[in-house]
Amino acid sequence: MKQDTTRKCIVTGETEERNLLLRFVEVENTGIVPDFKKKLGGKGVYVINAKSQLQKAVSNNLFAKALKHKLKVDSNLAETVECILRKQALQAVSLARKAGCLVWGLDKALDVIKKGKAAFVLEAIDAGDDGKKKMASHAKDMEIYNLFSSKELDEELNKENIVHLVFIKSNISDMVRDAFIRLTSYLNN
Repeated sequence: MKQDTTRKCIVTGETEERNLLLRFVEVENTGIVPDFKKKLGGKGVYVINAKSQLQKAVSNNLFAKALKHKLKVDSNLAETVECILRKQALQAVSLARKAGCLVWGLDKALDVIKKGKAAFVLEAIDAGDDGKKKMASHAKDMEIYNLFSSKELDEELNKENIVHLVFIKSNISDMVRDAFIRLTSYLNN
């Protein structure tokens, strides 16, 4: 028997694949909490992976309606979820570094791109215009993510002046890309 992998968003009413939705569960004495690893027991409540939709779910009391009883929902749930997704994406960057699938520094990054080994690029939000132009001219058909400041990258990688990063094609880079796509989708939808 084939397992159903779709769930219904409590905000839009649309049915989507579970991996495209944010899962929440009710925890006794706590209220609604994110369960993105799908490990907590209890009935899952799903919301499209979009900050604006999660804000609607909170402000319109849709968690209580979906679970058919009163419950606590933190008014800052959307910001909490953003912090979790940002942390997961940064940890994925750190994992790529440990796995040897990450190169940083503009010249080293461009060299990996020229050799055809690059999967995608991450640039610090506060990267300089000259470096951005140079990277864009070499990474023409590649995704370029701008999700973190150089300070955030410095802290996560325990380095200084991290601005331009390239992920080498691998299973690890696919996992990092998934984390970036999830965060980007959450922020931009």
